[in-house]
Amino acid sequence: MTNIRPDNNQLINRAKLFFKEEIVPSHLKKALNKASKLKNYKVNPFTVKYLANFLEGDDSPKSIAKALIYPRILGTSISTIFGNQAQKMISNVFEGYGSAIHGIDIEFDDLVDGRKKYCQIKAGPITINSGDVKTVKDHFNGIRRLVRTNNLQIQYGDLIVGVLYGNTNQLSKNYKDIQKEFPVLIGSDFWHRLTGQVGFYSQLTEAIGEVALEIDGREMLEEAINLLSVDIEKSLLK
Repeated sequence: MTNIRPDNNQLINRAKLFFKEEIVPSHLKKALNKASKLKNYKVNPFTVKYLANFLEGDDSPKSIAKALIYPRILGTSISTIFGNQAQKMISNVFEGYGSAIHGIDIEFDDLVDGRKKYCQIKAGPITINSGDVKTVKDHFNGIRRLVRTNNLQIQYGDLIVGVLYGNTNQLSKNYKDIQKEFPVLIGSDFWHRLTGQVGFYSQLTEAIGEVALEIDGREMLEEAINLLSVDIEKSLLK
């Protein structure tokens, strides 16, 4: 399969568009809607007022709402949404790189070592569990057996896990278990091999960050805080 290699600026524009059309709506609408309801939190009454006072200097319902909603909206929810969409993002940004091989997300020509890579995409350095380790290894070992049967040339290092962000020091134990048999390329190294540009990773993260400037979510966040405040006012937390 021959990759159709777009210009790197095109790749960045595609990534921004995907983030804007796929990830932002889920974050602003679905996540904010869920975060605006007290029933969706497991509240620790011993710490929530402390956090409200720490954050705002008082433990009013609105301050408590902020202490609850900020970590959800600015942390866990967007990380989960991005993780769930990581493979789809790569498929959209790198059209023509998809693979017909079961267990492989993309195939691409490594622009550092010149070898063709068969790659499973993962979002970040701690996003897999112990069960995923066996799944990845089983897929890759199955491909090894297939290529031996068909006399195809796949060397060590051609079957890889590509992690979209982070660095090697951040890789979890589960990734390190995979590394014992198969390379795990993470962050700037992965993007360098995929695009041939050393600084592409930094350019991409900067460009995606700009999406937030194009879509002002402050009013929606304030509305969610106010709705949550009303729930808190009615609850035993007041």
